[in-house]
Amino acid sequence: MLRFLSLALTIVFAPVLPVAAQSTQTAVVAGGCFWCVESDFRRVQGVTDMRVGFSGGTTPDPVYDDVARGRTDHLEVAEITFDPAQISYDQILHMFLRSVDVLDSGGQFCDRGAHYTTAIFATPAQTAAAQAAIAEAEAELGQSIVTPVREAATFYEADEFHQNYANSTERTLTRFGWVERRDAYKRYREGCGRDRRVRELWGASAAFAN
Repeated sequence: MLRFLSLALTIVFAPVLPVAAQSTQTAVVAGGCFWCVESDFRRVQGVTDMRVGFSGGTTPDPVYDDVARGRTDHLEVAEITFDPAQISYDQILHMFLRSVDVLDSGGQFCDRGAHYTTAIFATPAQTAAAQAAIAEAEAELGQSIVTPVREAATFYEADEFHQNYANSTERTLTRFGWVERRDAYKRYREGCGRDRRVRELWGASAAFAN
């Protein structure tokens, strides 16, 4: 990463604002680069908070450098907190699946390795909806997809450097020199071909591709 709706929904470009915890639900998904998943869903009306981190592995307290280099069995994930009065879990999953390459079992876009593969981490109460979302996506594409529904696991939050990276004005060192993180992110996403591939795969159904 550092290398550089059959369901209608309104996407708004506005800051995510936390709300009372008792009124929200969460969805945990793996979609390759967690900066990208976070950036996409921060734009969605009804999403109240986003945090990125790691899940699905056995290594306790994983850190970014180890996960990103494939030294653990964790995946990069995003935890999406949402207000079910404004957006449903089904809608979250509908958009998620149409924002990734669900045919790629080796990673996502230019990011390769099991730690960049896709997944939906579902609680027992969410499993049926997640499986239905997969089936709907397969029917739309007319072929089997590789994104699995996995059992919900411990979410390990990444350090603050990685939170809201796509909107950060803090500067970071890249091959282009010192640039704001948000600019580094734009160059990474474009260079990685994420939006291009999502448009190619999903066409008009692509949820976030520019």
